[in-house]
Amino acid sequence: MLSLLAYDADRLIDRLIQRGITPVIPPKRNRTTRRKTDFSLYRERNLVERFFNKLKQFRAIATRYDKLKSTFLAAVQFASIIILLN
Repeated sequence: MLSLLAYDADRLIDRLIQRGITPVIPPKRNRTTRRKTDFSLYRERNLVERFFNKLKQFRAIATRYDKLKSTFLAAVQFASIIILLN
């Protein structure tokens, strides 16, 4: 298991590539060896992250009050509809 690493660490990037995951986090500006980044993928990732942050604003979702999987899924869907309508 990887210990806590920075997002731009070579070990983390290599591990992601080995697992078939495309790293979309841009490298730091002061990095000596530059890595290509697909900024259109990065924008989409940012949208997904912001959506999950909005979803976590609903207390019942963040703390998972519901015991049943189906009830929790319904709450997530309901909160998602509210977010998308606003």
